[in-house]
Amino acid sequence: MRYLVSVIDDKSNPGSTDRQPAINAFNERLIAEGYWVFAGGLAGTDAATVIDNRGEQAMVTDGPFVESKEYLAGIWVWEVPDLDVALTLAAEASKACDRKIEVRPFS
Repeated sequence: MRYLVSVIDDKSNPGSTDRQPAINAFNERLIAEGYWVFAGGLAGTDAATVIDNRGEQAMVTDGPFVESKEYLAGIWVWEVPDLDVALTLAAEASKACDRKIEVRPFS
């Protein structure tokens, strides 16, 4: 089963910035164990643009779609046998990147 694993950063209490070696080691393990599908970090919310084309013409707005102290900082996509494995890996991911992690299955 595939899971979207979101890295949540917090503007008022950001995680450590020196975590790249730990994240790289964790990623290498995910690859070696066959769980890795995709991952990537995201630029800050000041680089976001929101498009809303539900009306007569597209509305383009600078900034994130929601003003919040927490924001999406990166993602992983994992292919794992079940939710228990995803949650175990997510706990390790949270430690590696020093941030909150959200796990959601793809439907």
